[in-house]
Amino acid sequence: MSKQATVFVVDDDQAMRNSLKWLIESVGLTVRTYASADDFIKDYYPGRAGCLLLDVRMPGMSGLELQEQFLEQQIKIPIIIITGHGDVPMAVRAMKAGAVDFIEKPFNDELLLESIRNALIKDVGQRTAQSARADIATRLVHLTPREHEVMEMVTSGRANKDIAKTLGVSSKTVEAHRARVMEKMQASSLAELVKMAIVANSVEDE
Repeated sequence: MSKQATVFVVDDDQAMRNSLKWLIESVGLTVRTYASADDFIKDYYPGRAGCLLLDVRMPGMSGLELQEQFLEQQIKIPIIIITGHGDVPMAVRAMKAGAVDFIEKPFNDELLLESIRNALIKDVGQRTAQSARADIATRLVHLTPREHEVMEMVTSGRANKDIAKTLGVSSKTVEAHRARVMEKMQASSLAELVKMAIVANSVEDE
């Protein structure tokens, strides 16, 4: 888990903020607290490592409204919703918007800390995946249009002879394109190239 990860706490109750800050810092994590969603938005910039512990009912923007705003803006910080006024529709709304957990006050300290650990692990996973997608996108830029065609057909399971017939070239030409694709994509095997193609396609679908 990254030492630079921060647990952001947004709650309008000062006593609760202080209590959460003490609890989270007691396990060696960095904490920043905010009295409102607006205060948090002013200080936060997308991309910071960590997770967000978010109260639901606050003056101004509610926790659920902030969560849904981040969802629309594709800001993917893991969010744990905490509330003293939980109900089933509220929990469903939060989980559908991507919350990693929904915790009612008063909460068990160990369960909350476990939820925070899981959220931080998720953040690391998201960052690793994002880095991998960016790396693959950079490699794809160096492929020629014909190499893109060959990669698409190769990773869809088509044989060299079939590709050659479709493109109107020789099998040796296809083999040469395929070798350059493997080299430029830094793929050590066809299986690895297929995985890269899947990742690339998932980015296009977002």
